Amino acid sequence: MDFCDKPATIRPGEELNLEKLEPFLRAHFPGQGETFLVQQYRSGHSNLTYAVQLGEQRMVLRRPPFGSKVKSAHDMGREFRVLSRLHAAYPPAPKVLLYCDDDSVLGAPFYSMQPVSGVIVRKDPPAGLEFTPAIARSVCQSFMDNLAKLHSIDYAAIGLADFGKPQGYLERQVRGWIERYYGSKTHEIPEVEKLSAWMQQNLPPSSGASLIHNDYKFDNVVLDPNDLTEIIGVLDWEMSTIGDPLSDLGSVLSYWVEAGDPDGLQNLRWGPTNYPGSMTRSELVHRYAQASGREVRNIVFYLAFARFKLAVIVQQIYYRYHLGLTKDPRFATMAEAVRILLQTGWHGAQTGAI
Repeated sequence: MDFCDKPATIRPGEELNLEKLEPFLRAHFPGQGETFLVQQYRSGHSNLTYAVQLGEQRMVLRRPPFGSKVKSAHDMGREFRVLSRLHAAYPPAPKVLLYCDDDSVLGAPFYSMQPVSGVIVRKDPPAGLEFTPAIARSVCQSFMDNLAKLHSIDYAAIGLADFGKPQGYLERQVRGWIERYYGSKTHEIPEVEKLSAWMQQNLPPSSGASLIHNDYKFDNVVLDPNDLTEIIGVLDWEMSTIGDPLSDLGSVLSYWVEAGDPDGLQNLRWGPTNYPGSMTRSELVHRYAQASGREVRNIVFYLAFARFKLAVIVQQIYYRYHLGLTKDPRFATMAEAVRILLQTGWHGAQTGAI
């Protein structure tokens, strides 16, 4: 049985201008056959991802969402740059092929990359895929070890020394995400002000600087279909930068829903993290500390901030739906998800629980 991720038909309103795209691609990939087929990977919530077949050449194309008002969150040139530098040092990062900053082709910058064919585990493993407690445990271990490996890369040596500003990173991030929330606000949620004030008052010293993914979760990881414990791809680098590595760990924890978490969080599960054999959030922290050799301090802050940031990301997506800029029905219930994340973040900040 084939468990690899497959593209499907393109969602209404997210079609590409094929009359302009095809000649552009043929000019850069000459000598290809007549076949030209474009489909969409429909599971993503942010940048749009398409499968393109041009003759024998297969590629994945990424472009910003239609109607987005947050240009900095969908910088195709930045995403292309980190991948073009990173692939040789960190093979799970996809190999990029082409970048286009000419808006006349698709209405926005875009880039293409080589496909990574494997298993993507989303809320639940693909039907029929064996996911025993032993496999779940091993996948969790590989997942955390891979994050530690990413954080160990000498980013200056691969030409990414200027890819971010680690000095003052956390303070800028907290301030910036608070501003982003109010820029896309649609509802009154009291935890916003409470958590905003708490984060600014409890800002820890930086734990260091590394290349961070900033959206590291199960559905951004591609597993080897012959050995699920092998990570062969890490996708969606749109938020990557040079920053505090523990903020990356905090992001992992914010996505991680345990078996004992309340129903509200269970409904927001991004992966099979509550399956038998899966690590708890505390166990993830311990595994990361072992694999990275880093001291893991102030993790309560990093998790609370990550949940706030995740809430803002979801709010920004919902904001586009609220304005009618996208009609994707998946976005209709996101306001409640924002509320749950903010309430959970505030509860963790008050209790110190992770």
